[in-house]
Amino acid sequence: MDVCITEGGVTLSALGGGFSFKVKGEQTLKFPAVILRFLCFSSSSGFLIILSALESGSSGEQKGSVFGNRSSQERNLRPPAKISGFVVNSDGGGRGLSDVDPVSCETRGSDLELDDVVVLCPPGCRRTRMSVFGTGPYAAVSSVCGAALHRGALGPSGGLVRVLKQRGQHSYVSSYANGIQSLGLSRWTSSFSLSGRWTRFTAETRTTSLPAGAQPGEFRDCQMDVAVVMDSSRNIGQRRFNLQKNFVAKLAAMLRVGASGPHVGLIQASDSPKTEFVLSSYTQPKDLLFAIKELTYLGGDTNTGKAILHTAETFFTQENGMRRGHPRVMVVMIDGWPSDDVEQAAILARESGINVFLVSVAKPAAEELSMVADRDFMKKAVCKDNGFFSYSIPSWFSTTKHARSVMQRLCSLDSLLCSKTCYNSVNIGFLIDGSSSVGMDNFKMVLDFLAGIAQSFDISDIGSHVGAVQFTYDQRMEFGLFDHSTKEDTMNALRGISYMSGGTSTGSAISYATQNLFRHPRRGHDFLVVVTDGQSYDDIRGPAMAAQRQGITIFSVGVAWAPLDDLRAMSSEPKDRHTLFTREFTGLLDFIPLVVRSICQDFTENSEIRP
Repeated sequence: MDVCITEGGVTLSALGGGFSFKVKGEQTLKFPAVILRFLCFSSSSGFLIILSALESGSSGEQKGSVFGNRSSQERNLRPPAKISGFVVNSDGGGRGLSDVDPVSCETRGSDLELDDVVVLCPPGCRRTRMSVFGTGPYAAVSSVCGAALHRGALGPSGGLVRVLKQRGQHSYVSSYANGIQSLGLSRWTSSFSLSGRWTRFTAETRTTSLPAGAQPGEFRDCQMDVAVVMDSSRNIGQRRFNLQKNFVAKLAAMLRVGASGPHVGLIQASDSPKTEFVLSSYTQPKDLLFAIKELTYLGGDTNTGKAILHTAETFFTQENGMRRGHPRVMVVMIDGWPSDDVEQAAILARESGINVFLVSVAKPAAEELSMVADRDFMKKAVCKDNGFFSYSIPSWFSTTKHARSVMQRLCSLDSLLCSKTCYNSVNIGFLIDGSSSVGMDNFKMVLDFLAGIAQSFDISDIGSHVGAVQFTYDQRMEFGLFDHSTKEDTMNALRGISYMSGGTSTGSAISYATQNLFRHPRRGHDFLVVVTDGQSYDDIRGPAMAAQRQGITIFSVGVAWAPLDDLRAMSSEPKDRHTLFTREFTGLLDFIPLVVRSICQDFTENSEIRP
């Protein structure tokens, strides 16, 4: 006799080909039929679903299938072909499956009619925009399925959740849990709480096991955000697509995916790229492996460039679970060669701080080379053409043997050269001429020009930093490089600078900025953008040379009466790239892309020189 006792006091017994169900020792139901599948589940809330199964090709009901929360035991018998049944709780009461309300991902608590109801959430709700308010209880305006994901009461494939309506309350507290960010709310008229966690099983239900040879959490310290781009083109075919899924699953199994660990999302490359799930979708290894296992083959062209561009532009966002300070990695799988150009997409990815790895399987044979539009696609697609970011595998049938080697490269965090970019690793100081000759209206145009430059960079406490000094004969520190840790605060501070008015001592201002704006130890490259409209009353060459010896790159931007000789004297080499002049203040805005591009060029050149 096989017996399973659940936490709720429910006993399931397999009696010689029959099946019985007991609550608290009293036999409630008995199924004297052949067991097609016996699943034993544990449910802390005491809920189970007892189902009857109609065997395919048989006229009689074969009862004895159960689905609910997974437990440690499972009898792997033949699955039923058709499911019906009812819900039973630990008190012996029950309700028909007709009382289970199927809902959409967006269904709110206030949309439910009953005060106590079991709802069935569909799969894939993490990819839907849902609003959740509170931490439990939740405001009734919240998405029920979104709240269930936040609470951890719902898995990636959807499932059943019990919803209990409650009175409204004051102060719903925001929190982040299980990949879902809930919002705060001062008050709402009604609330709801959730009970139980059941995963819905169909006739094909089976356990998700680790791929052969994969050690769970083997690279647990590999703290990064990973986008896997899979080849789903017609070129690969269904069989090799399944082998590719096995390889990706083995990579995923080696990571200890979790709220504070590595995060993984996935995109399929075909005619058009398709995001299957994002970084915040799965924070449990088993859920992630299940999602990979359920991927559907698409077919179509091998538009790898489109997929890289799509991932670089849309995937790594805070809404999708991207975390500041974590390296961003894109692993691109490709069978043979791409159908489109990858170079421009890869440039954008590099400039965005994404480390692109390319895993090429089954390189084109000699007789196929004439069909390859760009034979250097591997060199152009990766973060850096140094052999580290590209990996070749001869056949899809041997890919899993290479999983550990690929993972070792991904997790070599010190070798991820594209993590630091000009956009997230520079310190920019603005030295602003506030002399009387500028005037209030023109001064505002100067601020708009500088704000346009700042807007282009990823300003944060761990990213780029911006500071500003205004000068006349005197100098005034408007804000330091580390005074504002967000782009919004920096932009507000920049646009809020008040006009001083006075004389022009540019040399003294450069010395002041060197000693005060750049005085603290900093990571990244230092830049000083000097904007002036006239001739300085003091020497500018000595202070400019001292600043450059300290490692500060100077851009001199002159307007109106600013002498070109003075501008070139203070700017860094090469002079033509770091010296700008316009007759009118309205021409400053045209310089924004030039300055940003030059900063990035300086950053790249200096990064190649430095160890």
